[in-house]
Amino acid sequence: MDHQEEIEKNEQIGISDVEEDLPRTDHMAYLPDMEKLPDSDIEEHVIRAMNEYDYTRYTAADVKRALAKEYLTPEDFGALLSPAAEPFLEQMARRATEETQKHFGNSVLLFTPLYISNYCENYCIYCGFNCRNKIRRARLDEDGIRREMEAIAKTGMEEVLILTGESRKMSDVEYIGKACSIAHEYFKNVGVEVYPMNTDEYEYIHKCGADYVTVFQETYDSDRYEQLHLAGHKRVFPYRLNAQERAIRGGMRGVAFAALLGLSDFRKDAFAVGNHAYLLQRKYPHAEISFSCPRLRPIINNDKINPKDVHEKQLLQVMCAYRIFMPYAGITISTRERAGFRDHVIGMCATKISAGVSTGIGSHVEGDEGEGDSQFEISDGRSLSEVIDAIRAQGLQPVLNDYVFI
Repeated sequence: MDHQEEIEKNEQIGISDVEEDLPRTDHMAYLPDMEKLPDSDIEEHVIRAMNEYDYTRYTAADVKRALAKEYLTPEDFGALLSPAAEPFLEQMARRATEETQKHFGNSVLLFTPLYISNYCENYCIYCGFNCRNKIRRARLDEDGIRREMEAIAKTGMEEVLILTGESRKMSDVEYIGKACSIAHEYFKNVGVEVYPMNTDEYEYIHKCGADYVTVFQETYDSDRYEQLHLAGHKRVFPYRLNAQERAIRGGMRGVAFAALLGLSDFRKDAFAVGNHAYLLQRKYPHAEISFSCPRLRPIINNDKINPKDVHEKQLLQVMCAYRIFMPYAGITISTRERAGFRDHVIGMCATKISAGVSTGIGSHVEGDEGEGDSQFEISDGRSLSEVIDAIRAQGLQPVLNDYVFI
């Protein structure tokens, strides 16, 4: 990226307006309370492969060769993410559909996210929760968490994803563990999308009822990551990158990977996401692996946050490439995307879809506004029943629970 491109990308998401009074700590240095995995080389392999990935060198022949294979290598995956693959999107979609049906049948799993706190100690300029953004802050107590979960469970939902802002002070591990314990009373499956933890902390919340962890790396470009994360624990790039491995070691059944597409070069980020998941799957064959595919969305007080350079066609290419490369992995499509697009990709490449979503705090009981402001604007506000109807209209089978504990 040349200097002018850097300026334009910065202006898209408001970096040029950021205060310059923050100390620039080393974003690659672990803090004293952060666990480092001395016996893991996953990060080294992922970053080296991403840096060596040149998507401009692929040709149509490379794409055809990849699509003809039963099992793809990371090199083949790189071809499917390249601009050379764009004319083959229809073929990729057909292959993705075949792989999805082979491994998942016609089933589409449903879940809903539950935000229990929006306090955050990080300064990430693209996120509505960032510590310098002036929003209504809220933190649900145990009664509030229970009321929210009761309201969600009454809709028929059987899987919930618990989210917080990244503040250990306002949402400590014990608080998250208690939320998981309450959730376990109401739901068959409980996932968490919170700040990265150490292995023993993941083990603790797993014992409390959580069995799935989602972590967005945001971008695997460490230089870009430093520009976007100006303060807080999240500024430490390698600690976040190794979160999924610590979660698996902590006993979690599964982990989800994602980059926030649009923060940096989306092709390189998607390549890094796929390789990260691929390497961890090979190292821990028992772990369930899935992808999320988020794009930037507008946030409160910054209307420059938009997925301007990753369009739906490109997002579809990424999702199909994930499916063909790792056909047994789950793929989640969230309400960041419009209803029509979400309905289009289920059954083709996406196997999991959210419904009845609100990104505010306490809004399932209190209404649209709730007690605290939302993290970002959603595009698809349909209820669980409406999403179920849309799934059935395509001849697909909505599934509320895909896992049985014995």
